[in-house]
This record gives sequence, C-alpha cells and structure tokens, in this order.
Amino acid sequence: MTIDDVPLQEKRQPLPSPWRSVNFRLFFTARSASLLADGMLMVSLTTAVLGAGYGAGGVGYALAAWMAPIALLVLFGGVLADRFTPQVMMIGADVVRMLAMLVLAGLLVAGDVRLWQIMALMAVSGAATAMFQPGLASMVPQVAEDIQRGNALLRISEAMSALIGPGLAGLVVAYWDVAGSYLVIAAAYALSAVGLAPLRRLRTVRDEGDDPLLQRLRTGWHEFSSRPWLWGVIAIWAVYGLFVFGPAIPLGAALITEQHGSAGYGWIASADGAGTIVGGLLGMRVRPRRPLVAGACAMFCFALNPLAPALGWNFTATALTGVLAGCGFAFWGVMWATSVQSHVPLAVLSRVYAYDVAGSIMVIPLGRALSGPAADGFGADRVLLFSSVMGVVCIVAMLCVPAIRGLVREPAAATAVEGGGSGR
Repeated sequence: MTIDDVPLQEKRQPLPSPWRSVNFRLFFTARSASLLADGMLMVSLTTAVLGAGYGAGGVGYALAAWMAPIALLVLFGGVLADRFTPQVMMIGADVVRMLAMLVLAGLLVAGDVRLWQIMALMAVSGAATAMFQPGLASMVPQVAEDIQRGNALLRISEAMSALIGPGLAGLVVAYWDVAGSYLVIAAAYALSAVGLAPLRRLRTVRDEGDDPLLQRLRTGWHEFSSRPWLWGVIAIWAVYGLFVFGPAIPLGAALITEQHGSAGYGWIASADGAGTIVGGLLGMRVRPRRPLVAGACAMFCFALNPLAPALGWNFTATALTGVLAGCGFAFWGVMWATSVQSHVPLAVLSRVYAYDVAGSIMVIPLGRALSGPAADGFGADRVLLFSSVMGVVCIVAMLCVPAIRGLVREPAAATAVEGGGSGR
C-alpha cells in the first residue's frame, strides 16, 4: 500500500492555525505592511510625476524604471536569499526601500524634482524589491505548519492592501501632500523590517556551498526544469500573461470606465478585491487532493474578467464577474504557492521561486504595451474577447499536461520544518 492509498484523515492530524505561531504573526504583520506600501506607491508615484509636470509619459518612464530591475535582478535575488537566508535579504531590501522613499519625499519637499531623480530612486526601489520577493516563498513553510492556511491568510492580506493602499495614498495626498504619502510608505517599509527582524533567529536552511553565483543560478534552473509540473505551469502562465493579463487591465479599465463611468469602475474594481478575499477564505477551508487541478478549474472564472467589458454587460453582471474572477485568481494563488512550497526543498526554494516570478511577470509588460496598438487595429472589445478565449484555452492546456494534472498534496509531515511554525 502506498501513501496515496491511505485515507487523508488517517495520514495526518489537523494542523494548528497559523495564528497560534508568534513567528507567523510577525511575518503576517511585516508582509501586510510591505503590501500596503506597494499599494500606496502607484498612486503616490503618479501624483508626484504629474504634479512635477512630466505628464503621462513621465509616469510610464518612472514605472518602467521600477519594473525593469525587478525583472532583471529577481533571479539573483533568489540566489542571494538561499545563500544569506530570506530574512536577511528581505530586511535589507526593506531598509533600502525605506531610504529611497525618504529621499524622494525630501526631494519633493525641496521642490523642482527632476524626472531622472524619480526614475533613479524608483530603480533603486525596484532592485530592492527583486531582492525581497524570492524569499517570500521559503518563509511561509518556516513560520506556518499549515502552509495552505498561511498562504490563504497572506492572500487575504494582499487583497485588503490592494483595496486600502490606493485609497490611503489618495487621502494622504489630499489632506497632507504627496511628500507626506512617501513618508507613510517609508514608515510601512520600516514596519516590515521591524517585523522581520526577530525572524532571523529561525533555523533557516541555507546553501552553505562555495559555488560561484552563476553555478548557483544553474542549480536553481536545474531544480526548476527538473519538475515538469513546475515549468509546465510557468510556460503556460507566460502565454496567459501575454494574452490575458497584459490586455485585460488597461483595456478593461478603459472600456468599463466608458460603459459605467469612473465611479462604476471603482466599484467593479472593489468587487474584484472582495472576490479575492472570498477566494482566500475558500483557500483556508478547501483542501483538494490535486491542488493544481482545483486551482486551474477556479481560474476558468477569470476568463469572465475581460469578457464582461468586451460584450458590454450591465453594471451588476460586470461586478459579479469581478467577484468571480477575483475569487478564482486568489484560490489558484493559494493552491499554486502551497504546491511549490510543499514540493521544492527549502535549500533551493528561493531560487526556484525566483524563476517562477521571472517567468510569470516578464511578458506582462509586453502584453500591456501591445494592447494599445492591437486595440487601435481591431477594437478594444475584440481584443478583450480574444483574451477571454485565450484564458480558457490556456487553462485547458494546463489541465491536459499529465504532470500538472497528477500532482497531489504532500503529507504535512513532509513539509514541516523544525522550529519553523511553532514559535509561541
């Protein structure tokens, strides 16, 4: 009899709630603060660039200056996180991001800020984010025995931050000034660093070898490419990012605003955020034996996101599709993160996750850049309709891959880390 022949309830006892772990509560607080800062950043950046007189083009340059280092350096961030521990890299990244925001606030207070100065500071912040991001995956198994519930709680925090962050930035800008919003962002990054600092005591699995940097990258690539379910998802996800995520946000926002007004778009975006919270709550309760299959099936709901504005559905129907899309995306995120963290050794998890991040995000800017010319040539509604069809095709393709379809949950004992999730 193999382990898969044993009923799940006989294989393991219910795991304790992540909230019972002091380490998880610290990590959750730090992550929530960092996400809140990220949620505020886009509004603050746009306001600062436009207020300085550099127009929409300047906003695009500043965003590119922030995103380019993330795409270019995230793989190195994974190597360094495995070498020096995720905690050290994440704390250092938060300190760098805090200092960059403080300098930018100072420049805005002094007046006559230059676009190159904003771009340079955003590039520094993006480089720090590339050092921060890979360590997230390897932290969760160390602070939560119940990895899936930990991921679900973090997904809910992400949704709440996405809802609260832009509004908070708008309030600070309106009732204080844009420099003040950067001070709040800096304080949030500082809180993240403070929350992570006690976690340095965790008994982290480190890569103690003396291999050069490129060899460590090759090791990460080997671990990534040797798992067909892992690279299969990322390969399909890259296509999904190009044809679905890329056009859906800019063109969907434009069409929804045209159809339902700015207020309507705001409510529909909030409905998407509410759906994300629901998906996170479902991720806490539903434990499918084949998590990637369950998560992929939930992602069929996301195809409704570009479909509603493409077909000009009424406000209620469009808001409902936002709830379903957000729910499906969040549930997939929980299933995917839990699968990666359960099946990849901790010693190389940051490097593997870095390949995951790089493969997932690198094509999305290209998709967004191409969405405008495609909309001019074929019409925004037709481009979004194509995106919806491609969303379904990509998920069907994912379910047709045997390695993805066959991946099962690992027993809890296989993923527990000594001293990781039991800090009281």
